Amino acid sequence: MTDRPRHIVLDGPTRSVKSDLIARLLEATERSVHGFITRRLDADETGFHPIYIHPAGCAVLKHRSDNLIGTCDSKVHHVNTRVFEELGVRYLDVPSQGIVVMDELGFMEAGAKAFISRVFTLLEGDIPVIASTKARTDIPFLCEVRSHPNCRVYTVTPENLEELYVKLLPIVRSR
Repeated sequence: MTDRPRHIVLDGPTRSVKSDLIARLLEATERSVHGFITRRLDADETGFHPIYIHPAGCAVLKHRSDNLIGTCDSKVHHVNTRVFEELGVRYLDVPSQGIVVMDELGFMEAGAKAFISRVFTLLEGDIPVIASTKARTDIPFLCEVRSHPNCRVYTVTPENLEELYVKLLPIVRSR
């Protein structure tokens, strides 16, 4: 057992380039990549942004009803908890090797008990995790992820992206 945190959590506001940093770090590792990524699309005709979950490392991102985790505008959100509980849990059912990506953990999964349980099971384990979190302190789930003893949190901004890449690259390569 190591005395240093095993997992990396990238925190920062929306559009802080957390996903860009994760992608660059993953390009530099030869480990197999598991987990998930989420992508928010431009608003539809009703003003809501659809948000989809995809397997991490997937080259082609499909946007279908079975991977639509929800929609949101600036004040209202609609969540498909079933997608987290089924597809999200499946994406987090990983072999005991490689690296696990959780990009991004946010407020929508608050009601997805099996998904949240799987996240914490992975954080308790030895398989390296790189996760990103929404910069919100009002969501207990996110606060628990960021304060987990096996996690080290790094705040990402467009200004410190390159500095963090240089700092985290040797850590990711050594795992």
